[in-house]
Amino acid sequence: MTNLLARIFGKKNPMTDITIIGNGNMARGIATRALAANKTVEILSQDAGKAQALAAELGAGVTSGTTAQDPRGGIVVLAVPFDAAKSVVSTYGAALAGKTIVDITNPVNFETFDSLVVEPGTSAAEEIAALAPSSASVVKAFNTTFAGTLVAGESDGQPLDVFIAGDDDAAARAVSGFVSAAGMRPLVVGPLKRARELEGFQFVLMTLQANPEFADFNWDTGLKVTN
Repeated sequence: MTNLLARIFGKKNPMTDITIIGNGNMARGIATRALAANKTVEILSQDAGKAQALAAELGAGVTSGTTAQDPRGGIVVLAVPFDAAKSVVSTYGAALAGKTIVDITNPVNFETFDSLVVEPGTSAAEEIAALAPSSASVVKAFNTTFAGTLVAGESDGQPLDVFIAGDDDAAARAVSGFVSAAGMRPLVVGPLKRARELEGFQFVLMTLQANPEFADFNWDTGLKVTN
């Protein structure tokens, strides 16, 4: 009876603001910005020890667990590679119903570093959306920001521009509000299909980081719109 009442009244599984799936550098960067925005954060990973270590590093306001448990956040950030993100969404299934799912992936062919792995006319975000429950809303965001710049919240003294694409206006506004509260500038560029262009030009930016002709680029650059 106690457990039943806890489930009904939400005491056993209290909500948190943002769940981040992953324990790597991008998870750290986005969690750092979330804390700057006074959001509560949950870190979930296949490796409980790594999730716990990252949560301890980030400090107060962060809890941890494994991907065996359902995400508590209203916003769920997929801070894992593209294939893993698809697997996460497929495995969680109905547990993601009603949530805003943030896809940060760049579907780069890392064997050749010369192309994307998605077919022309689609995007990683659209493929992930096709796997999500119909009541969930997939938003593309943070794929154009590098991990180190997220920790700092800026690049070369400039607040980061975060490009956002999504079909659900309320979900896009929720992500935009988070970005703004975290000290960055949200730029909502249109529907989810705009993720095709976001993934494409971030791929170009990534190749510049690895190009020895641009010795000053060290995965710490940022895309900025000025006027």
